[in-house]
Amino acid sequence: MTSMRGACLCGGVRFEVTEPFSTLSYCHCASCKKLSGGAGTANGRARSGAIRILQGEELLRTFQPHEGSAKTFCSACGSNLFGGGWPESEHASVRLTTLDEPPAEGPQAHLYVRSLAPWETLPDDGAERFETGRT
Repeated sequence: MTSMRGACLCGGVRFEVTEPFSTLSYCHCASCKKLSGGAGTANGRARSGAIRILQGEELLRTFQPHEGSAKTFCSACGSNLFGGGWPESEHASVRLTTLDEPPAEGPQAHLYVRSLAPWETLPDDGAERFETGRT
């Protein structure tokens, strides 16, 4: 496998993921919805050690919400890059939308669907649905 590369919107932060994702999923939790400004985030789960910053490490900032895991973003443009407690956690979430080339497969699960607003609908994409995280 060749590494997957990605960047923030302004290009100040560049990174690579050196191992395949173990899972791909959408997260609809309240904090992912707020930080994305939309219906949630699309994520690839990777070992934190497989995420290597190539450029712009000084631009990275991490926010720890009251509930949930830490989120890491670019301080110049605000792009949300990683979640799941990166880099301290064993595994982290890489925002699929930050990758230079999207994965061939789409997410196989929708997490925290209990947080959907009454007017939100999920696509009929065959992905599993979980009220909270995977069990």
